Amino acid sequence: MSVDVYINFNGNCREAVTFYADVFETEQPQFMTFGEAPPNPEYPLPEAAKPLIMHTRLSISGSNVMFSDVFPDMPFVEGNNISLALVSPEEDQLKSYFNKLKEGGSVRMELQETFWSKSYGSLVDKYGIEWQFNCMNEEECG
Repeated sequence: MSVDVYINFNGNCREAVTFYADVFETEQPQFMTFGEAPPNPEYPLPEAAKPLIMHTRLSISGSNVMFSDVFPDMPFVEGNNISLALVSPEEDQLKSYFNKLKEGGSVRMELQETFWSKSYGSLVDKYGIEWQFNCMNEEECG
């Protein structure tokens, strides 16, 4: 299991991550946009969201750092745009951590299966720290 940093941007993720890749001399990032996600008829994707970055990552000095743009009309406060991501193949362990951290906090997304993860969820704990939970084996991470 790892605890990774997840940084959000307000529409300029591609530019920022390309810059960081140059600064830290890493591999060139692979970008997944919101528009590349499988469509969900219950939640049509706004045109403004399609080119935005849903996920990318860099390995910086041995640390996995992940990035995305915030979804249109989602709150964004520069300086408060970082969360911690627990990534593990152990679904029961993630559920335990999720249930403990949500006490006194607020759940943003209940743990559930997504197109990229067996179990994904997010919450803000009672201290205002945002956590993401992602059940994936090592080959799927990235």
